[in-house]
Amino acid sequence: MYKGMDVISALQFSRSDVEKLITIAEELRRRVENGEKLELAKGRILFTAFFEPSTRTRLSFQFAMAKLGGNVIDLGPEEVTSRAKGESPEDTLRTVDSYDPDIIVVRHREPGFAAKAAEICRAPVVNAGDGYNEHPTQALLDVYTIWRSLGRIDGVTIGVMGDLKYGRTISSLSYILSNFRDVTIYFISPQALRPREEVLKILDQRRTRYELLEKPDDAMEKLNILYVTRLQKERMNPEEYERLKGSYIITYEYLSRFKKIPMIMHPLPRVWELTTDVDVLPQAIYFEQAKNGLYMRMALIKIILGV
Repeated sequence: MYKGMDVISALQFSRSDVEKLITIAEELRRRVENGEKLELAKGRILFTAFFEPSTRTRLSFQFAMAKLGGNVIDLGPEEVTSRAKGESPEDTLRTVDSYDPDIIVVRHREPGFAAKAAEICRAPVVNAGDGYNEHPTQALLDVYTIWRSLGRIDGVTIGVMGDLKYGRTISSLSYILSNFRDVTIYFISPQALRPREEVLKILDQRRTRYELLEKPDDAMEKLNILYVTRLQKERMNPEEYERLKGSYIITYEYLSRFKKIPMIMHPLPRVWELTTDVDVLPQAIYFEQAKNGLYMRMALIKIILGV
């Protein structure tokens, strides 16, 4: 079922799929932290094609393949490729696919591009973010982080705050969480940045509880997790960004007002919406969240390669 599969949407994953990946990620973590040199992906090649900027996603995929004993080839910045001459990303992928990589990881600003890449390429394609649409591997590492922090996903109450319209992590995380029992999602945003209708429609179909709020104060002490996101400046017009900038800022002083502080997550990068003074709190788990991405992506590569 998993070997050779494309990973395009978080909707592909059932509860049992997520639980299996968490189990594999934990086993790989144990082996890596015990100093074991893995050769599960020896002789295999992962190609990373990022047509949009990335730090954590790109590097964690590359580290994940290296730690599994495989090889990584990266497309590199646009200015050193034929993209600078006007070549289409589709033609770039067709060419690379002809070199027989074992997995292609793609990020692109166009919603739906990963699905298009999967149609073009023989190699399995993993969606590392397609515009405002989805980011399925981020959602997998997010639920892995929730599980590691709370020991469960069932019964979790999470507040998702910020740009819920253009932020692709939100749709994928909502889809993954909807597989679990008694989950409640508080979507906290200005009205202009509420989740897209197609996301809410799927939550309705799956009978996942959610509520739309404008003030984090209304939900803060009910939350197990506060998931903070930045405004997607690159997907907004300048006037919209300036109008909404600073809608919410989570600071140490703000959090200290509450009797109960939830675990604080953030997909990163952060800009102004989450201040660095929060980093000292034991509830601040966003850098651990980024680290968890390494092991979840190792698990995903393992099952796609069938090793």
